[in-house]
Amino acid sequence: MAGWSSLATLLAFLLLCPLPSPGCPAICRCSSGEVDCSYRALRVVPENLPTNASAVWLGYNHIAVLKAHTFRSLHTLQNLSLRSNVLVSIHSQALAGLEALQELDLSNNYLTVLTAETFLPLSGLVTLNVEANKLGQLPLEVLKALPCLQELFLHSNALRSLHASVFLNLPALHSLTLQGNPWACTCEIQPLFLWIMGNRDKIQEENLILCRFPEHLNQYPLLAIGNESFSHCQESLLHPRDYVFFLLIGPASFLASILICLLLGSLADWAENPSSSSTPAPDQQQMGTTPPWPGSCQHLRGERPLSAS
Repeated sequence: MAGWSSLATLLAFLLLCPLPSPGCPAICRCSSGEVDCSYRALRVVPENLPTNASAVWLGYNHIAVLKAHTFRSLHTLQNLSLRSNVLVSIHSQALAGLEALQELDLSNNYLTVLTAETFLPLSGLVTLNVEANKLGQLPLEVLKALPCLQELFLHSNALRSLHASVFLNLPALHSLTLQGNPWACTCEIQPLFLWIMGNRDKIQEENLILCRFPEHLNQYPLLAIGNESFSHCQESLLHPRDYVFFLLIGPASFLASILICLLLGSLADWAENPSSSSTPAPDQQQMGTTPPWPGSCQHLRGERPLSAS
């Protein structure tokens, strides 16, 4: 009788205890669609994550690289956190398969660049957190694939400038952080300044967006500069590379015009003297002179002056 009682107790215990989710990595905890692999000293993302997971927490590990198709089978995943790892590289196909993802946390890592291909599968993404990385630039095309993005955290990176056009493809954006970056408050930042002034309701901690360069504006609030401070920028609209282009093309054009001038002179002379030959006329042989070239470069130059510029 005691044996039956013990068996009944064991069966009751097994029925009451939740069974581990199928496919849950042994090093993680899985419950109700959430997979918690935080603080596990992981160097790679576990391969056998549950395919029905709605949230995966991989924060506070030692993951440095996201390889191609890392999450390819997680088609229902809505929340992915990789905060506080040592991420330096994300393969362009690493997030393929995450078409249902709404929140992506890549904060507190070592990312220096983001590519447009990386976010192509995430058309439904609502929140992107890349704060506290090493991002020095954000190319215009990076966020084009995220039309539903509402929250973007860019603070505490290495951004010195950022073109306002990067936000034109984010019609749903309502929350943006930019503080903690070493902004260069020069003419190049004027478009961003004007965009911020027109979208101040979207900017969080706007008073903490501080200039780092030039030196006399170090720690000066960007929005306190005033639009009139950019009035002189209209005189220098060309990018430095444009000046290099003109310095190179100017002399080349000048030399080309001289060659064309000489060619036209030769053609004009040939057209006016089609029967002339290398043997001068008898009277010209006696005088030792050559016939004048009315179509020479000197003649053309008198009608249409050349300019070195």
